[in-house]
Amino acid sequence: MAVTDAESFARAAKATPAQMADLERFLALLTEWNQKMNLVGPATLPDFWNRHAWDSAQLLRLAPNALTWADLGAGAGFPGLVLAILRKDAPDFHIHLVESMAKRCRFLTEVVTELSLPATVVNERAENLSLTVDIVTARACAPLHRLLGYARPYLAAGAQGLFLKGQDVVADMTEAARYWEYEADVVPSLSDPGGRIVRVKRLGRARKV
Repeated sequence: MAVTDAESFARAAKATPAQMADLERFLALLTEWNQKMNLVGPATLPDFWNRHAWDSAQLLRLAPNALTWADLGAGAGFPGLVLAILRKDAPDFHIHLVESMAKRCRFLTEVVTELSLPATVVNERAENLSLTVDIVTARACAPLHRLLGYARPYLAAGAQGLFLKGQDVVADMTEAARYWEYEADVVPSLSDPGGRIVRVKRLGRARKV
């Protein structure tokens, strides 16, 4: 389903009026903070509903029953804050927003606090944590071979990986195979014809390069 504005996003994501109000407030805070720090490219804000909100929300279709998530390199809150808003009223849902940059954590904390979201902001490098979650995710965080290193503790504890990637996903996965033994498949993105979601089911030992 094509998403071009708030109304079409609400239809595609089956978002309630309360969820849409939270997303509108999130957009307002993002726009305000983006004037002080580089959270997202300013030119992408007019396409917020497709490029950022719908790109993030589509992950829920791949893991509708997952209750615990970790968003690595959470940055501006994609996909983490969007998922937290859309699952705000789901019993036992929680997402860890893992971000190493303190100033970005301040932004994430303001949104989480103002909207009373089921999320915890963690100011730490992802690979230094040991969190047991159902899903580990990331968007625009790092090349896949480095991302698998960051996600290794989560995957080793039983998480499935859902990583948002661009059109160079084949080359990215091929390069990752030089470093890791892993099992994954690729799901087409609903927000971008060239985008893909890499679903990592198993991560084996690191290869010697």
